[in-house]
Amino acid sequence: AYVQKYVVKNYFYYYLFQFSAALGQEVFYITFLPFTHWNIDPYLSRRLIIIWVLVMYIGQVAKDILKWPRPSSPPVVKLEKRLIAEYGMPSTHAMAATAIAFTLLISTVDRYQYPFVLGLVMAVVFSTLVCLSRLYTGMHTVLDVLGGVLITALLIVLTYPAWTFIDCLDSASPLFPVCVIVVPFFLCYNYPVSDYYSPTRADTTTILAAGAGVTIGFWINHFFQLVSKPTESLPVIQNIPPLTTYMLVLGLTKFAVGIVLILLVRQLVQNLSLQVLYSWFKVVTRNKEARRRLEIEVPYKFVTYTSVGICATTFVPMLHRFLGLP
Repeated sequence: AYVQKYVVKNYFYYYLFQFSAALGQEVFYITFLPFTHWNIDPYLSRRLIIIWVLVMYIGQVAKDILKWPRPSSPPVVKLEKRLIAEYGMPSTHAMAATAIAFTLLISTVDRYQYPFVLGLVMAVVFSTLVCLSRLYTGMHTVLDVLGGVLITALLIVLTYPAWTFIDCLDSASPLFPVCVIVVPFFLCYNYPVSDYYSPTRADTTTILAAGAGVTIGFWINHFFQLVSKPTESLPVIQNIPPLTTYMLVLGLTKFAVGIVLILLVRQLVQNLSLQVLYSWFKVVTRNKEARRRLEIEVPYKFVTYTSVGICATTFVPMLHRFLGLP
């Protein structure tokens, strides 16, 4: 089931949907979301990240509660191997793509000057490509994809009245960071038990921890006045500046500096947390199977990616200013 041979008859569709599938994977979100924060608008990145975390958590939990299998193979050919162990309903790729595209559209339509129809078309095309890629790669049925899109649409409608509250989280009380740590960690540690091991719990912990870290980072920035206050929330109309060579080089430089620091922090905290947990539970070092144990997997993932989130929103902007990168 894990090794399938197939013949590519149409390379245009093959590469189009492989690329589209990547738009709904971790590699896109760990590049697009930080880039948005460092180079475009921290206000937008905060909304995108919090909605993304909410949608992904509900989608991941729904998978392990419903336990609907992925499409049978054969007849389909599954082009992605890592996610085979996960259940299928709903498609979290479809959920994440829809959430990111339409949260970005809704949050910018009254903030920047651009044709609404153009933004709507781009949001529909982006989410549609990701959804179709899940069918092409054999990872989901049409029902899985439609379920993911409809759940996300419902969540956006239900949470939209609270979006302005999200914008004020960084001015919450000093007890706020405690809640941001305790609640997500509790949700991760009490994640629905699966019949067999799958990466769903680990991925969910990574997502919730990153969201917690980002939220705490914004709170730290506000509480200690480390950075200037982001532009006020809606309604503020701004012109989208033209893309110049200088802006492109500056944006890529800030992105490269930020990613390097994040990777260093991630590796350092991950190694340190694993060493502490291995010692505490008396586990042989470098035992890969031990990483899957609940009492090790959840704490080390949570500590690692909470640190990454704090680093991305607090220490990376400070490093940018230190290096003279506006």
